[in-house]
Amino acid sequence: MPKLKTHKGASKRFKKTAGGKVQRSHSHLRHILTSKDKKRKRKLRHAVLVDPADAPKIKRMIPYQ
Repeated sequence: MPKLKTHKGASKRFKKTAGGKVQRSHSHLRHILTSKDKKRKRKLRHAVLVDPADAPKIKRMIPYQ
């Protein structure tokens, strides 16, 4: 069986937790930040788990992370 190639776009966007779940970061935190309130920006900083429906597909894309 040949080795699997990592999807480089996915490897930059997602990471696996120790338990095997997949984390992602939030969007909307790059520019035009003055119009967004502090509470919203603070909440966007933290990573969240990927939806369980999408997790198997992403796990296939990042097999060795």
